[in-house]
Amino acid sequence: MRHVARHRDVVPDDFAAYIPIEAHRKAADYTLDKQRAGLIETLAVDGVLLMALTLGGGVAAIDHLSQRWLGEGYARDLATVFGVLLVTALAALPFDVWRTFVIEARHGFNRTSARLFAIDIAKGAVLSLALGAPLLLAIFWLVEAAGPLWWFYTWIAWIAFTLVMVMVFPRWIAPLFNRFTPLEQGSLRQRIEALIERCGFHAEGLFVMDGSRRSSHGNAYFTGFGRGKRIVFFDTLIERLTPEEIEAVLAHELGHFARGHIPRLLTVRFALALLMLAILGWLYREPAFYQMLGLGEPHIGAALAGFALILPVFTFPFQPLASLIARKQEFEADAYAAQHAHARDLVSALAKLYRDNASTLTPDPLHSLVYDSHPPALEGKAISRTYTFKNYYETMAFVNAAAWVSHREDHHPDMLVGYNQCKVSYWTHAIGGLSENDFICAAKLDALFEI
Repeated sequence: MRHVARHRDVVPDDFAAYIPIEAHRKAADYTLDKQRAGLIETLAVDGVLLMALTLGGGVAAIDHLSQRWLGEGYARDLATVFGVLLVTALAALPFDVWRTFVIEARHGFNRTSARLFAIDIAKGAVLSLALGAPLLLAIFWLVEAAGPLWWFYTWIAWIAFTLVMVMVFPRWIAPLFNRFTPLEQGSLRQRIEALIERCGFHAEGLFVMDGSRRSSHGNAYFTGFGRGKRIVFFDTLIERLTPEEIEAVLAHELGHFARGHIPRLLTVRFALALLMLAILGWLYREPAFYQMLGLGEPHIGAALAGFALILPVFTFPFQPLASLIARKQEFEADAYAAQHAHARDLVSALAKLYRDNASTLTPDPLHSLVYDSHPPALEGKAISRTYTFKNYYETMAFVNAAAWVSHREDHHPDMLVGYNQCKVSYWTHAIGGLSENDFICAAKLDALFEI
């Protein structure tokens, strides 16, 4: 937070033409407000409440009440899991209210009414019960029927549930919270359809979401699975960006699809879920785990709830690695966007989104390293990648090919060559920033390396 405050009054040179000082200060103040609230919530919910529910016997107390009111069986286990969820949700509610009606409102972003806020909570609770209860009941049954490998069959059931949700969410769940209307005919739709055709992307439809009902933040995304994918634009995004800029933003999102980021992300998540469930399967047989939770004997409902509470503590050390991979994928998507749209439109669109969403240009480097899934604006000063090869001859063949590709674009990268690797950095010194050719050359080298 001190880093953001220290740079509050000076716009970085690379963005002086895009971001006025008033917008830069607003972004710094907004970031500081969010981080202060997040720090307090982390101490209160992730710290004090976590200790109370685990080592303090909170999970055991909720499980005891469930047994007292409902007796033995699946109903007890369901009540324990949802009871723990209810306690954590109630603890987080004041912070959600503060963020929405104080922080977001103070900085001009909130458009959510108290009534809509309450309705969203009610809908979310009903959906959690309707979707979570069947999955939990299936897990409880597998624990009894599948023997020592119940955790493996639970993993298979969870994968099936996840894939079904990916298909069901855009068509039936998302419309419960927002209104989706087809993107109207016109120059923007024609431009988007031409981009989709160029990229070989198959979409069920183009939709505009009424994101302005809740917030003035803007975004675009695609959702769904297979040929059921949908492309969604926030209405606030369409209001603020030009058709060319919207095309560039969507090209970035399609870059994630074209570079295989989504399947890779799902594969990693499925693999991690298998590992976590295997650990839970082992802990379920360990008396020390139940003693830590204050339980006298194994109960799958309490075990699931307790494990879910402590899991983030042990996965946190991997957060920097996850953020690093995510930022690398963002750069790859940027390069893809520059190849299928205009880099200057992507740059101007991102500058507007930084300004309109009050995203700070000067985040704390350490905080960004650990938490940011998107690269900070100033991190994009150069596009760099290190390519690794089997031997010196492959390295030099790539160096020669890279020089030829760059020369064709009238460009000259910075290259650091070793025995079996080559680091290539694109950066247009004449303008003190990234140009369209930087993105084009980087995309071509990626394609060359894949060959």
